[in-house]
Amino acid sequence: MDTANLTAFLAVAKSGSFSQAADMLHLTQPAVSKRIATLEHQLGARLFDRIGRHISLTEAGRALLPRAGQVLQTLEDTRRALSNLSSKVEGRLVLGTSHHIGLHRLPPVLRQFTSRYPDVALDIRFLDSEVAYDQVLHGEIELAVITLAPTLDEPIVARHIWDDPLDFVVSPEHPLADYGSVTLSELGRFPAVFPGPSTFTHRVVSRLFQREEVVPQISMTTNYLETIKMMVSIGLAWSVLPRTMVDEQVTPLTVANGDISRQLGCIWHSGRTLSNAGRAMVEMLQTDG
Repeated sequence: MDTANLTAFLAVAKSGSFSQAADMLHLTQPAVSKRIATLEHQLGARLFDRIGRHISLTEAGRALLPRAGQVLQTLEDTRRALSNLSSKVEGRLVLGTSHHIGLHRLPPVLRQFTSRYPDVALDIRFLDSEVAYDQVLHGEIELAVITLAPTLDEPIVARHIWDDPLDFVVSPEHPLADYGSVTLSELGRFPAVFPGPSTFTHRVVSRLFQREEVVPQISMTTNYLETIKMMVSIGLAWSVLPRTMVDEQVTPLTVANGDISRQLGCIWHSGRTLSNAGRAMVEMLQTDG
């Protein structure tokens, strides 16, 4: 069974579209259709139902889906393990990271890494931390440098690299800006803009308010920290931002019982053999972080 056919099957199953799968694989749509047809012939079963433009997995397709991913992952792990027999650090390293970490934390590490290991082709993917976590979990990327989840379970392995203090912030013109110190209850009387509810940062901040039995007035949410900073700076709401982002556009507040921080680090799948490049990246992050 040709692994290229399995790859095409997974791409169509994930995207729900032959044309989108073709774009993902840098192939023509007829080439993808041919690979699916060949796979269906080899298995003696139809894998997709095609009703107009709508595509859905058949029962056989649903049965194949997890097995196809396992087969490709096993082959990739085998290739990586054999490659690791050589001490050379080379090949392709797929690294996921959040925009914030990619802009504020990673550049010095990546600069040193590319200088020390010029034979490694870095494939850096900018993703929300939660999306990167999910892609590591499903074997789509080898490593991710992200905001760590408050709780981490097997099969994810994590290494804490940086503490990332968070500051409560308002615009310089906000009524709270002139307070010497505020309480969480006082914050709760004013509108807030929070990171999206699915984000690890939202969970960290929410736990602080739950502990103090305060319900914040969340008027809006967004996953983008730069957008949060903009909305705070124009006086729409208060929020929390990484200390590295605080400048003259916003005013940090002193909040009683409000010390809060998140952890940044790298994660990988415990069942996946890290490449030499992946191991070198983890080592460099731990050394230089």
